[in-house]
Amino acid sequence: MFVLPLLWALSSSFKHRGDIFTYPPQPLPSPFTLENYTRLLETQPFWGWFATSTIVAVVSTAVSVFVCALAGFAFAKYRFRGKRLLFDVMFSSMAVPFAVIVVPLFVMLIKAGVTNVYFSLIVPWVAPAFGIFMMRQYAEQAVPDSVLEAARIDGASEFGLFTRVVLPLLRPALGALAVWSFLNSYNSFFWPLIVVSDPAQYTLPLGIQSLYAAEAHQVDLVLAGSVLAAIPSLIMFILLRKQLLDGLTAGAVKS
Repeated sequence: MFVLPLLWALSSSFKHRGDIFTYPPQPLPSPFTLENYTRLLETQPFWGWFATSTIVAVVSTAVSVFVCALAGFAFAKYRFRGKRLLFDVMFSSMAVPFAVIVVPLFVMLIKAGVTNVYFSLIVPWVAPAFGIFMMRQYAEQAVPDSVLEAARIDGASEFGLFTRVVLPLLRPALGALAVWSFLNSYNSFFWPLIVVSDPAQYTLPLGIQSLYAAEAHQVDLVLAGSVLAAIPSLIMFILLRKQLLDGLTAGAVKS
């Protein structure tokens, strides 16, 4: 049920528009054509959409992975006043739909004078509550207190302890979190719809949606754009598949 629509989209992206919805459906394009891809790249600012989505996803993923690892490690291994209350508030925020905070977040950006589109698109993804919770749970299992004490005895600073000792131990969870963060940011539609008004700065979901919303319902271009848009996600998954699987199964085995 999941693979068949993907195969249909891939096959249909190489068909003429009039052949996409023929009945009975043709599993293979006949004739095979690259016209949809050519028209998409020649008539639409696709590479601009692609660059915006990729830059935002990569930067937000890098920042969120570091911030979540730092916060999760602090919640797991440090004692400080208000720790329990702060964690409960953070954890409870996962029950709040993103749509509820869209308007307050947008108003805050406007009042702060933020006009940079990239910064506005990255802000919601830098410290997700789920990421902090995930890193905290993994750090409690994967980072022994004895290792931390040994590093402190050897003279490591707290930040050096985190970067040189803790991060390597958190690698499986970091990979899983990176994939989750990248896909969340890369596939985001609602928030970019609020903050982006210039079609040249659209993200891929906005750009592809604009093709379908056009008067002619350019389904052929939508399918071609969707196939190209899926490539970075597939590359991300292939590169981090081992860390993703290790991170997702780590909680099932007690050390």
